[in-house]
Amino acid sequence: MPIGNNRFTPVTNANASPNVQAVRSFLLGLQQMVCQQLEQVELAAGGTARFVADPWQRAEGGGGISCVMQGGVGLEKAGVMFSHIVIDQLPQSATERHPHIAGCQAEALGVSVVVHPANPHAPTSHANIRLFVAQPPEGPAVWWMGGGFDLTPIYGYVEDCVAWHSAAKALCLPFGAGVYGQYKQWCDAYFYIKHRNEPRGIGGLFYDDLNTGDFAQCFAFMRAVGEGYINAIMPILHKRINTPYTPAQREFQLYRRGRYVEYNLVYDRGTLFGLQSNGRVESILVSLPNMVSWHYGRTDSADSAEAKLLTEFLTNKNWVEL
Repeated sequence: MPIGNNRFTPVTNANASPNVQAVRSFLLGLQQMVCQQLEQVELAAGGTARFVADPWQRAEGGGGISCVMQGGVGLEKAGVMFSHIVIDQLPQSATERHPHIAGCQAEALGVSVVVHPANPHAPTSHANIRLFVAQPPEGPAVWWMGGGFDLTPIYGYVEDCVAWHSAAKALCLPFGAGVYGQYKQWCDAYFYIKHRNEPRGIGGLFYDDLNTGDFAQCFAFMRAVGEGYINAIMPILHKRINTPYTPAQREFQLYRRGRYVEYNLVYDRGTLFGLQSNGRVESILVSLPNMVSWHYGRTDSADSAEAKLLTEFLTNKNWVEL
């Protein structure tokens, strides 16, 4: 079954059983690799900030490692978080699409990444990959995967948008011709700020409830997305991290970060799941930038780069052929 046709289809053959330890090992390795790559960006910007690892345990079961960089010259704040938790009763945010497992014990593991560069010309980026495994009172375990990555520029560059979506399409191709188009459109719909009537960024990939009946295939896609994110973002960061900018551009960056905060606190299912499952608040809210601002009634001239962010970039356009 193609990855793109990811309707929830639990089956009982051996090939469908999730290998939680294999996923855990991959995620821990991915966390380390992403931190190393992002530290190279900070070095390229002339900074000395490094990631600090903060291991934590969860009373209900499990724990994680939150790796956070703050106050960098190149990266103002970056978080690369691993978690593997046990949940006594699945919260509403996880069961509203799967009412048959409401209240079941489960475990969830994943890596999430958010990067807020200091330079307004370097985009904010986000990635997440995860596995949920629930155990009903009777029958086999029920599992699914989800995740993706998306880009939120402050100042738009066409070549960056094309490169980002080209990378997303390339990693999807081995899993089916229509996968990129389906998950690109899903991303556009998901990362949409309804009360502002605007996209959060230029999108990328988003998928959820991925269970084709073949765990190995789904796990391969998870790995492709996790590795694809860092391969896509690194060239963009290195290209933009030392671009000169003005105080006015910095002010606009802080203003646009307000949209990012609004989305994460109002709509993001990962944030809601973490809070509803009594998750670790510091790790859940690490996605929020340290510096942000809101301005009442801001307007920008129609021909400005600030206005063109909305009219030419945040439009859910197809940057590459679907």
